[in-house]
Amino acid sequence: MIRLVVGLGNPGKEYENTRHNVGFMVIDELVRRLKLKNYKEEALSHVYRTKIAGREVLLAKPQTYMNNSGLAVVNLLEDYSIRPEEMLVIYDDLDLPLGMTRLRLEGSSGGHRGVESIIKNIKTERFPRLKIGIGRPKNKKDVVKYVLSPFSKEEEELARAVIKKSAECVLRSIELSPQSAMEFCNRKDTIM
Repeated sequence: MIRLVVGLGNPGKEYENTRHNVGFMVIDELVRRLKLKNYKEEALSHVYRTKIAGREVLLAKPQTYMNNSGLAVVNLLEDYSIRPEEMLVIYDDLDLPLGMTRLRLEGSSGGHRGVESIIKNIKTERFPRLKIGIGRPKNKKDVVKYVLSPFSKEEEELARAVIKKSAECVLRSIELSPQSAMEFCNRKDTIM
């Protein structure tokens, strides 16, 4: 049962629409869909409280910057007595092409520094995660510049669609279960 949804990203206007912030973008889409108004600043995060399928759920955007996301996550889990398997983490994935999503119940960080920070701080890899494909840059040396850049004009429509699909995936993970939502989330043809 998912009780906490954490979207990873970097705080600040300069990072707002960058590829690395798709986790924040999905939380923003959920906030819009659920018509939520105000967040509270707690546990090093912006936290929205809502009810989904009759259960209280927290939507969080850590404010610790990506590479220290684990500091916020460990505080959220401890402050709200939530187990790692009751949390869903949303983040960008260079190894998936733009438009694809992958819901997994556990696994390694895959080299993602935000996820590495979470694993290090909560001392387990066993938590559901939704990976959102952003593709790789043509020049492998430009990875940092690439993830910290906005989607191109040609990519914007597909990026908006995958963010909507990801929000739906989160809702299905909460309303049903992550296992039940996997078929929808992991299919290539479910862009909304």
